[in-house]
Amino acid sequence: MNLAVYNMAGAQVGSYEIDPAELAPTVSKQLLHDAVVMYQANLRQGTQRTKTRGEVAGSTKKLYRQKGTGNARAGSRRSGTRRGGGHIFAKRPRDFGWRMPRKALQTAARMALASRFADDEVRLVDSFSLESPKTSTVAKLLSKLGIDEHTVLVTPEKHDENLWKSARNIEGVDVAPVGDLNAWSILRPRKILMTTAAIDAFRATVAARGMPTGGKGGKRVKSEADSRVVVKKTTAKKAAVKKARAAKSVKGQGE
Repeated sequence: MNLAVYNMAGAQVGSYEIDPAELAPTVSKQLLHDAVVMYQANLRQGTQRTKTRGEVAGSTKKLYRQKGTGNARAGSRRSGTRRGGGHIFAKRPRDFGWRMPRKALQTAARMALASRFADDEVRLVDSFSLESPKTSTVAKLLSKLGIDEHTVLVTPEKHDENLWKSARNIEGVDVAPVGDLNAWSILRPRKILMTTAAIDAFRATVAARGMPTGGKGGKRVKSEADSRVVVKKTTAKKAAVKKARAAKSVKGQGE
């Protein structure tokens, strides 16, 4: 696919050719779902805590006698069934975080960006040339590209202090260098604004890590030479077994 490249003024200055299949041949919705759930679970603080009936204030004296009042049986006023009582299943601080395999998360990030390219939700700029922090410059660029009414992820190649200070005050806009991207940060906004250098860096990382060579789970596919070696070993083994059987047969006849 061919994407237009814009400058800071919002004018088209070139084009960029990219094939989403280069980043990820297929997109697994289940893998993306698992990755997003993991990132969201790791954001949970898990500091909630409530009191049990043994921790709330109140007397432990029985409210009234067991029988003869016509009321239901009742014990302490700390009971969870009464107002002011403790929680029956009290909440305790816990860690909601969990981790997926590193390669699975890397694959999920590639699939997420490939899906955004396939859905035409990525805009490219040649560079973010800002001599000083200027929020209005970034706001005008987003308006020119028609993405100012959406949540946007702005992605330079490396951290840019002027860009970060210029975009942080715009509602719905996040700034993250390409090295910090993951499946959740890519899928969360409606639009992505990247520099050509950033996407080049992402593609270089994908090429350096290498794509799976085939088979389930990225297992190596046997070559023709490997097949010849296996056939040779099998033939030699069969010949040895046949020779041993023949020797045993001759020995039995001699006896």
